[in-house]
Amino acid sequence: MDGSKFSSLIGHARRSRLATGGQIALNPQAITAVALYRSRLGSPMYLHEKVALSVVAESIARLRGCRCAGVFDANEHSIEDVFFVPDDTLMLEEARGLGIHSPRQLYGAVVPYPFAKTKAITHRLINKHAARPYGWSAAFAENVSTAVLPGYVAFNAKDVRTAARRLLSQGPVRVKEPLGDGGHGQSVVSTIAELDAFLENSSADRVASHGLVLETNLRGVMTRSIGHTMIGDQTIAYHGTQRSVTNNQGLSVYGGSHLICVRGGWAELETLPMNAEARLAITQARLYDGNAAQYAGFFASRRNYDVGQGVDERGQWRSGVLEGSWRSGGASTAELAALTAFAEDPSLRVVEAASVKQFGKPRKPPRGAAVHFCGNDPDDGPLMRYTVIRRALRDAG
Repeated sequence: MDGSKFSSLIGHARRSRLATGGQIALNPQAITAVALYRSRLGSPMYLHEKVALSVVAESIARLRGCRCAGVFDANEHSIEDVFFVPDDTLMLEEARGLGIHSPRQLYGAVVPYPFAKTKAITHRLINKHAARPYGWSAAFAENVSTAVLPGYVAFNAKDVRTAARRLLSQGPVRVKEPLGDGGHGQSVVSTIAELDAFLENSSADRVASHGLVLETNLRGVMTRSIGHTMIGDQTIAYHGTQRSVTNNQGLSVYGGSHLICVRGGWAELETLPMNAEARLAITQARLYDGNAAQYAGFFASRRNYDVGQGVDERGQWRSGVLEGSWRSGGASTAELAALTAFAEDPSLRVVEAASVKQFGKPRKPPRGAAVHFCGNDPDDGPLMRYTVIRRALRDAG
């Protein structure tokens, strides 16, 4: 397990001292420490996830040129001096209590309502009379409808069944719990009876507070990662792909991301050569991202969008944003590796970085990989997590 450094990621990075543990002073401000923060609504984390989150915090501390203070303690830390790395998207009230008013103060995001941090916001309600939580934005769902798959979100069993009947006429439906991540909490149903079986295992209170997402199921899906990350004055944007792996319980789960990162923002990302499918995914992600402000109080320094592309039951190829992830996630170590490389070498324009999760008996990681966890997670079994930079391109001349 090595959660303290990104070391020797590629040859050029070794020459430029990438992640040797020294500080890289980019934007000196009042911030003197980076601290992990356990949010009020954060879900339990596996040990390897806690380690990866620590790696993110330590990497940001080096980028900010300050110390990593461990877990935030109000008795020891002044909130005016801290850059926060939460384990989940923060609620607006909670963020204000920490003195967070800007995306420059945290790695993650702030939203006004609990449901707004989940994939529940992605789809429309079945009609204007449907059940919904306080603060729901019909405008958001309407505005992003061309950037997502056909689907609905519902907040009671009656609306869930109505939504399912509409979608089942077009083929199998994927039902998703909004708080599920990494492929968990999902099921594909082909009949109302199968849906009822799913609902029997779902808490009515949980559905009422978080909802259920129902959308057209795709076959042969490729999931693309589209994102924009800012740390201080440094920004990157990226596109890439995710990989699925089989975990120790035999389930297909998220296994890492391969990112092509560019120095700058969305405009710089659009200048990169890529195929039409990747370009469409970026367009859809940007539309989704641009409408997030429909939820007043939203702001984010990390914006990551999963875009699914595949074929529906009728043979039609489709593309759509599946969800936004505004908290530290599986691709975060790759993002931070790219940001560090850009900080170390001003001539770099593009960096390809990958975060990898391997389950089962450990295999030898590639040369130059920074291994964050290698061992037996008490709850997730034997696995390895590492990050590696695969390629870096400098500006011409």
